[in-house]
Amino acid sequence: MISLDRWERRFGWLSFPGLLRYFAILHVMVFVVQIFRPDMFEVLDFDRAKILSGEVWRIITGFFAVSQFGGPSPAAIILLIFAVNFAFMVNDGLETEWGPFKTSVFCYVGMLAILVANMVLPQSIPFSGLWLYTSAFLAFATLFPKVEILLFLIIPVRIGLLGIVTGISILIFAISSPLAIPFVVLALSNYLLWAGIPALRGTARVIGSAQRRQRFNSAKAPADEPFHTCATCGRTDASHPTLEFRVGRDGQEYCDEHLSG
Repeated sequence: MISLDRWERRFGWLSFPGLLRYFAILHVMVFVVQIFRPDMFEVLDFDRAKILSGEVWRIITGFFAVSQFGGPSPAAIILLIFAVNFAFMVNDGLETEWGPFKTSVFCYVGMLAILVANMVLPQSIPFSGLWLYTSAFLAFATLFPKVEILLFLIIPVRIGLLGIVTGISILIFAISSPLAIPFVVLALSNYLLWAGIPALRGTARVIGSAQRRQRFNSAKAPADEPFHTCATCGRTDASHPTLEFRVGRDGQEYCDEHLSG
């Protein structure tokens, strides 16, 4: 992970503990409002043209505008509860590992990157605000791959596996929509800086260390290979550990019984 210790000492006031929790709660609020105002998504979602015309609130509300989950059905409510609890778990896990300040900066960078991508790139991505959760989830999956959750409240599955599935899905999306690749790279830049690239470096160090250890072990002499061999009788320190060996005047090595000969 990139070091922000110096920044934290100077800009600690930027820390926003539980930021992803608050975003999740706002999703719940929007979900409730959309029961009575189904068109609320159109009012809140990111729209570059409308932002430039003065509807600046969309810069923030675009991150939690998508809260329909198929409408106010029991299945949608269950899915919403699962998503909110999952967002809480991701937020708390990242803050436990990085601390509130660094987690907050992670989210700020992700939000800024998504905004820049939407404002600069020619092609906008629908539901772009959800990519903040995607980057946070990938970071959580990278840091805690062995954590298990109950998928659909029934199936136990490791977070690392879900992270791999999510990564494959993103790769397929990027391949099928090449014009979206710049957006994907920008939207996930915080993940790459905080978790992705450090994880790759750590893996490379582990692999390199294992290779060096293997080369060292293969270069060592076998445990039963003798260090001393008598040039006359062929006995060794391995076969006769009580013998003493010396180098004769001719440069050959002899046991103490044949050194004078």
